Amino acid sequence: MLVLLPPSEGKAAPSAGPPLDLRALSLPRLTPARRNVLTALTRLCRTEPEVARAALGLSQRQAHEVAADARLRRSPTAPAATVYTGVLFAALDHAGADPAARARLDDWVLVSSGLWGAVRLTDPIPAYRLPGGTSLPGPGRLPTFWREPLARALRPVAQDQVLLDLRSGTYAAMWSPPPARTVVARVVHEEAGVRTVASHANKATKGHLLRALASTLASAPDPQDPDELVDAIRAAGFVAEAQPGARAGAPLVVDVVTPGP
Repeated sequence: MLVLLPPSEGKAAPSAGPPLDLRALSLPRLTPARRNVLTALTRLCRTEPEVARAALGLSQRQAHEVAADARLRRSPTAPAATVYTGVLFAALDHAGADPAARARLDDWVLVSSGLWGAVRLTDPIPAYRLPGGTSLPGPGRLPTFWREPLARALRPVAQDQVLLDLRSGTYAAMWSPPPARTVVARVVHEEAGVRTVASHANKATKGHLLRALASTLASAPDPQDPDELVDAIRAAGFVAEAQPGARAGAPLVVDVVTPGP
């Protein structure tokens, strides 16, 4: 099984660790594309910091993040699981998982990234700032840039795997997994019989869901098809309702229903 996650804008900068080495990252087929984006980002931040600040959507008070991006090649690295610190990753609590569940997470998860394309939780990366929708001189719009490299790199990885897609729209645009083997999970709130797509607790629910799946399946076989994955979500304690309708050419969309705020 593969689980596709978005990255978090919030990141913890490693205080020590080896400098960035693109060859140390998983999915080596992505190395040329990663180098292309990294070069474009660091050059822009170094030579035109105000242009870079605007491109990255940063305020004047966040100008230090431009300077940090300019020196990414020399920055210390740590496993991605400790660098990403947003709500989803806090709920996932990779460090607090028991060894069997943590091993499942390390095996399953691919984190989408505007800079790296995709990384494993164990990959050594520095803290960086590059939203997935950014346009950079050279690569252009990142969702468009990454489509072909990710398709080449992930096609053999995804072969015969069931995929759980928890990405947001920007990152989902970077790569479309095989629809017949993919479950797209949406978090919805239900209150007084009325359902709405969740916003407030969306990321936290996805983190808790993935942690629960890793614990539930820690000593069990991976799901072999989307229906088995939906059953596993339910066994992990979540209400999961597959959306009705034909699936020809589209992934299975499943609503994960939570009580309203």
